Amino acid sequence: MHPYEVLKRPVITEKTTDLQDLANQYAFEVDRRANKHMVREAVEERFDVKVVAVNIINMKAKTRRRSRNATAVRVIPWKKAIVTLQSGDSIQMFEGV
Repeated sequence: MHPYEVLKRPVITEKTTDLQDLANQYAFEVDRRANKHMVREAVEERFDVKVVAVNIINMKAKTRRRSRNATAVRVIPWKKAIVTLQSGDSIQMFEGV
């Protein structure tokens, strides 16, 4: 798998922005077939930083309702990676968000 296919999008929430400030960690949605080694290589190649650790979480599928009377819609499962960078490194696309 090509390194540019591994990372799908950054995950930007209140919790992930706190992780950036406190622990120098960044969250990404990654391909379901990706493993920790692939994520590490993709982040290091794409953003020119040194990765210390990678944690991967499989997010379960959830059922959501569109409105009160509508039928339920199933959100597909996805995989999230939390990447810890070496102290002093940062990813510029997250700065100022």
